[in-house]
Amino acid sequence: MDLYFRITYSALTLYMMLILMRWLGPALSLDMQRGRLRWIARITDPLITRMRKILPNMGPVDFGPLASLVLVWFIRILSLRLLQDMTTQGPM
Repeated sequence: MDLYFRITYSALTLYMMLILMRWLGPALSLDMQRGRLRWIARITDPLITRMRKILPNMGPVDFGPLASLVLVWFIRILSLRLLQDMTTQGPM
């Protein structure tokens, strides 16, 4: 189970980093729509778009990436807690 714990933690942390990269890309002059980095937009945009639909319109401020980041962080905490509980209980 330690392997599952590490894989889950690493995968969700990597996804959180991709969301941050997508969010900060325009400020860093990274073109996420064309070129070699467009795969990041394809991976992160479905979640960010859903979060934008859920959140109220805040004018020029886009909280979609931030809300997505918090959601993935929360999912990471819950999934790791569940994996930890499964390993401590053992087979029945």
